[in-house]
Amino acid sequence: MARLFWICLAGAAGTAARYFLSGWLARAAGPSFPFGTLAVNVIGSFLLGATMQFSLSVWSFSPTLRVALTSGLLGGFTTYSSFNYETLEYFQEGAWRAGCLNLSVTVASCLVAGMLGVWIGRLLTGG
Repeated sequence: MARLFWICLAGAAGTAARYFLSGWLARAAGPSFPFGTLAVNVIGSFLLGATMQFSLSVWSFSPTLRVALTSGLLGGFTTYSSFNYETLEYFQEGAWRAGCLNLSVTVASCLVAGMLGVWIGRLLTGG
């Protein structure tokens, strides 16, 4: 039960962080493109890659901390369901270019961010 508590607590923190960052970016960049969703997915992909690489390379990193950070914090922070809904909205509105742009930019940038996270994690741990 202690592990579940930490996952839920971290998930709440990740959700709050997503809410504030997405809202701030929506106000700053305007509603023309879901920059907030894109940003949290790219940042989350980077942090997940770095966290997994680092946590699996450092013996003192507890499994409970790893799952709280990955499933909890970053699970609450990233927004695949929002990304999916926003992309479907573009397609349903006939905005195929915007939908394809959102799809390709999100997938490509999240993959690159994840790879960079793993690379940074390896640099930090000598792995």
